[in-house]
Amino acid sequence: MRCPFCQTQDTRVIDSRLASEGDQVRRRRECVGCGERFTTYESAELVMPRVVKRDGTRVQFDELRLRTGMMRALEKRPVATEAVEAALNRIRQRIQALGDGEVAASTIGEWVMEELRELDQVAYVRFASVYRSFQDVSAFREVIEGLEDPDAPRMNNGERS
Repeated sequence: MRCPFCQTQDTRVIDSRLASEGDQVRRRRECVGCGERFTTYESAELVMPRVVKRDGTRVQFDELRLRTGMMRALEKRPVATEAVEAALNRIRQRIQALGDGEVAASTIGEWVMEELRELDQVAYVRFASVYRSFQDVSAFREVIEGLEDPDAPRMNNGERS
């Protein structure tokens, strides 16, 4: 590790500990050349799979796009930032857990809907209306009725049967 003060490549680790809920290692280092101390963070670099869109095109996974979509649905809703971050982390972990090089955009969309359903029902309906391209009031009614009856069986695409 290069010293940020004198650019010497000879540094030694003084202390290591877990940081960020165990996802990173925080290392305190000391430069052998100038004696200055500094902190570095180490985390695993995981390659996210490509996303296969409805039209068959493949794009790089974009976490910012995922976050933006969820935040748009949650706009002006009383949901804690920590709860949103936890939901985003669960979705990211599910994507990584697939172990595939590709994931369907529809799969990610369904996971987002599951998380929003748990976080805030209004946000869930907002997201569903855009994601499923509702054409009339009856589509809204079906989703709302599904929220009122959480034990109703679901079809593969998340709609009620």
